[in-house]
Amino acid sequence: MKRSDWESLNGHKGGVIWFTGLSGSGKTTLSQVAERELFQRGIRSIVIDGDQLRQGLNRDLGYTDHDRKENMRRAAEIAAMFLNAGFVVLVTMISPSVAVRGMIRQRFHSEEYSEIYVKCSLETCERRDPKGLYKKARAGEILDFTGIDSIYEPPLQAELTIDTEHNSMEKCALKLVEFVIQRHNNLGIKESTIINNDYQI
Repeated sequence: MKRSDWESLNGHKGGVIWFTGLSGSGKTTLSQVAERELFQRGIRSIVIDGDQLRQGLNRDLGYTDHDRKENMRRAAEIAAMFLNAGFVVLVTMISPSVAVRGMIRQRFHSEEYSEIYVKCSLETCERRDPKGLYKKARAGEILDFTGIDSIYEPPLQAELTIDTEHNSMEKCALKLVEFVIQRHNNLGIKESTIINNDYQI
């Protein structure tokens, strides 16, 4: 089957939405809320979460520069497979390096790929610390942790920046969904179905 056949069946174009940002910035939560909203609007999407990949397919990788690059490369290849089936693919990974993000960008055509910077200060991410990772990093229990003893390089050419530090998750998700529809699908904006309830970063 050709990708165009799947897109015709789906009623929309596919695309890869690559989220980058510090741990605790809200990448996974944002993608999950957006996925739910896209579903309500009849758009087939799937979330590829970096933490889940490291528990399964990429559990053989560590946190050296080489392993981080390979981690992202594998995620990009998975995203490409879903893209070929006409999905909107939401990839959530810290993706700390400008150079490696550039490599991922080159893997896709410009019209089918978007980089989303989930912006949140280190101080706020560390205060949230939903998995207790920053605390462990500060205690020396985790080495090469992004933002502590490993550098995070903010994007230079992100198609969209979403500030989760100063905006609600519902507002951020709606902004993302509208961006996806306008850039990748050329569909009209329907009324939001996001419900103000249990979503937390």
